[in-house]
Amino acid sequence: MTATATSMSSAAATIRALPVKKRSTLAQAGTLVWRNMLHIRRMPEMLLDVTIQPVMFVLLFAFVFGGAIAVDGASYREFLLPGIMGQTMVFASMIVALGLNNDLTKGIIDRFRSLPMSKASVLIGRSLSGIIHSSLGILVMAVTGLLIGWQINTGFWDGVLGFVVLLLFGFAMIWLGIWVGSALRSVEAINGAMFTIMFPLTFVSNAFVPTDNMPPWLRTIAEWNPVSALVQSLRDLWGNGAPAGPDTAWPLQHATVATIIWSVGLAAIFAPFALRAFRRRSRD
Repeated sequence: MTATATSMSSAAATIRALPVKKRSTLAQAGTLVWRNMLHIRRMPEMLLDVTIQPVMFVLLFAFVFGGAIAVDGASYREFLLPGIMGQTMVFASMIVALGLNNDLTKGIIDRFRSLPMSKASVLIGRSLSGIIHSSLGILVMAVTGLLIGWQINTGFWDGVLGFVVLLLFGFAMIWLGIWVGSALRSVEAINGAMFTIMFPLTFVSNAFVPTDNMPPWLRTIAEWNPVSALVQSLRDLWGNGAPAGPDTAWPLQHATVATIIWSVGLAAIFAPFALRAFRRRSRD
């Protein structure tokens, strides 16, 4: 009996003495991205917000409201798709907020803290998962758009640049989601806060209707809305509407440059708040 206990103690000491292989932050983030993707495979209903919901928006606006909305330079269906894609990227921040809050609430982050891993890898993994999740929605909408008459009317590289700009803006919005998901402690609070932010951003813009017929004060707000710059950039790059007129605000006349500036600026604003809130919440 004593010999058995001694051998078990020796084995345990040997196991504890084994070196822990240190992995890079990006490798750790990749593992967390795979973990988050496994959740989607096991719970396919998590994809409803980037599959069924965007298709419903496309069909609703294209066939129900499209006949009553006139636009210059393209059919309303071509005008609409960039707006729906921009809306999807804005809503990506909410998915990240809910997912991160779920990990914090259920103690998953506390378990990660006990492991030899970087805190940054948690946020990088969550943000990359959010981009992949939203990209699936963009793919679904692109296929739906092709079926109802949308297409890219410019060259290959302009088309690719449009998707790159879209993902860049989505990455900036994800930092907003990380901030809200870390700062607020309940799903109900996150839903209320995010919808309060996202609905004005998407609907007080040129995503669904031109800004020309808006009251002057509202038109000014809409044209300086970062979502409007994103959507106008997509329309310019994909040939889905007439260029912005000379009487529009600067962000719409230089939409792609403005979108890049907005994306970098929003990330620079939200990231410090997000990191501070995450550190404070993960220490609680």
